[in-house]
Amino acid sequence: MAYSTENNRQYYEGAQGFLGDGTTKSFTTTFETDLAWFAASNTDPNYGKNNFKLYQSATGAAGSWSETTSGYTVSGNIITFTSAPADGNNIVVQLKKLDGGNYGSTAADKAYGNTVEENYGSYAYIKLDEVVNNFLVAYVGADKLVRDVKRTDVIFHAKRGLQEFSYDTLRSIKSQELNIPHNLSIPLPPDYVNYVNVYWIDDPGAKHIIMPATTITSSPYELPIQDAEGVATQDGYGNNLESTSLVENRWKNNSLANRLTKDLIDDTVLASFYYNYDFPFFGYGQLYGLEAQYANVNGFWHINEREGKMSFSNDLVDKLIIFEYISDGLAVDLDTKVPKLAEEAMYAHILHAIISTRIGQPEYIVQRLKKERSAKLRNAKIRLSNVKLNEFVQIMRNKSKWIKH
Repeated sequence: MAYSTENNRQYYEGAQGFLGDGTTKSFTTTFETDLAWFAASNTDPNYGKNNFKLYQSATGAAGSWSETTSGYTVSGNIITFTSAPADGNNIVVQLKKLDGGNYGSTAADKAYGNTVEENYGSYAYIKLDEVVNNFLVAYVGADKLVRDVKRTDVIFHAKRGLQEFSYDTLRSIKSQELNIPHNLSIPLPPDYVNYVNVYWIDDPGAKHIIMPATTITSSPYELPIQDAEGVATQDGYGNNLESTSLVENRWKNNSLANRLTKDLIDDTVLASFYYNYDFPFFGYGQLYGLEAQYANVNGFWHINEREGKMSFSNDLVDKLIIFEYISDGLAVDLDTKVPKLAEEAMYAHILHAIISTRIGQPEYIVQRLKKERSAKLRNAKIRLSNVKLNEFVQIMRNKSKWIKH
């Protein structure tokens, strides 16, 4: 369980103030976000890695604040000054935020960053490290199912549970806003597991789905250079010689319109009558139906496994896109957040995983924990589906079935 340690000023403004008394040297912050401190001096290259800035003022009046860039150290969330601030001196710790905060007098002094914004909405989540700690407190000990267990074992099962939950239970879909460069390729995100959707965005900001080109083209994983007999050639170390991909080059340099139509109709005269129902005696017939996989004017994309990139058709160059993908939730290790709506399911998963892998455990206990895990996971899915009755009713209005509400 977790409770908020921040007041409204800390949450919205990302700032916490202290008052010097002439003797106290250390001040402890109570942000939900831990202070990240690398250097006190703004001339140190590591100073920009700090996720906060420190300001002082003798009066606390607007425009009287000055940035503190020396004479202090940070350990955990405790700020310790070399000499105690003067009695009545105002001290403010400002976490970095998009607008730079209210205390810097110049652009260079302002605390620009997104530490504050990353904390918005965080109360709906619990860190994986807290899940592990809570499990050790509540489920491990004398007269409990798990009498003793290594913390490393709990961490392993918690991570595995989070991975499995991320695929079909948690809202683990991430998205990136990207521009398609002229090389038509974009590296996959570092925490990419699978894709959800890709859209290009028009001028009014509306989404247009881009379909995968899996049935149209692909990128080869290996590109061996062949001899006249078609056999792959090797270098002096016995490794295959490789060249550039002709498939990718043709896909890059062909226009989308030509790719989809040039093999269907090359004769412009015949093309003019192809859909003309006034001349059915021509005998060339009409096109009935539509190949659904090609019913798309928004371009195509596919994953180049060899390069670890997304490749796009050339009609999408310079387009603004949104790439939605699934992450396994472990990219930030124990700082990973678990929705509180799935917290109980996570405990049930860890408990079942530990008991089921131990020798000599009664089978009825293992099966009971398995059922509890399934039930709590199902509850978590229902909670996280976020279905709202009024939204469902609105969608179903004016349909063939009447819905009473």
